[in-house]
Amino acid sequence: MSKQAETARADHTPPLSPGGRMVAEERRLQIVKVAMRLFSERGFRGTTTKEIAHAAGVSEAIIFRHFATKEELYAAIIDHKSCAGFGAGPAGEESGHPVIDTIRACVGDAMERRDDREVFRQIALAMMEHHSRDHEFLRLLLYSALEGHQLAQIFWDKNVRVLYEFLGGYVGERQREGAFRDVDPFLVVRAFNGAIIHHSLNKILWERDAARRLVNVPAEEAAREFTEILLRGIVAETGAGASSLRREKRPKRDAGGSGAAKNKKKKR
Repeated sequence: MSKQAETARADHTPPLSPGGRMVAEERRLQIVKVAMRLFSERGFRGTTTKEIAHAAGVSEAIIFRHFATKEELYAAIIDHKSCAGFGAGPAGEESGHPVIDTIRACVGDAMERRDDREVFRQIALAMMEHHSRDHEFLRLLLYSALEGHQLAQIFWDKNVRVLYEFLGGYVGERQREGAFRDVDPFLVVRAFNGAIIHHSLNKILWERDAARRLVNVPAEEAAREFTEILLRGIVAETGAGASSLRREKRPKRDAGGSGAAKNKKKKR
């Protein structure tokens, strides 16, 4: 057994029932978690049901008893990830609520107040914290798209599309109220999501190595700055949009700023 499979097996074996046997729902969840770990490490084409069974400590027959087809297993993975939520718990813990419901709850009050800055800041922060806690999510998303896997469409339906419709709907409302200038709401969402996801991917793929860390700011600051950049581009200069451009007072950055800033200071 590979070291990765051993780790997956050790990390995802839930406790047994008092009788010493794992109940069906616990076993099903264990298989889903082991499959997610292996798929995120090796891709879908590079992972077999035999390897999943081995890592989970069960036979392939047990896998197919819970999931009659691979498609059922894929659907269970998406359901698990879609319902993991953006809860504020520690790494590895999930909120148990669908992602979009968590976002709605997070920004509902700010949307009613028409506090544009808080709406975008809260969503950016929630997404970055989620990515930081759950690297598997982005890895599975990338593998599914790159391999042309059917999971890509399910990911898109349950995650990408709903966020575009939710946030894009808010942008459209603010445009009709005269707060935002006339621009395709979905382009606004794409620009916003692009900044957040690119930031998260850099942290996950490159910046674990301090030598490759170009930006070194906490998630709160990144969320605030991405929000300011976006609002400066979409807020109407007069009327209902004027209040959104009143920039909040920025806290002073400590000595550990971004790598680029530090390099600039050295050159001087």
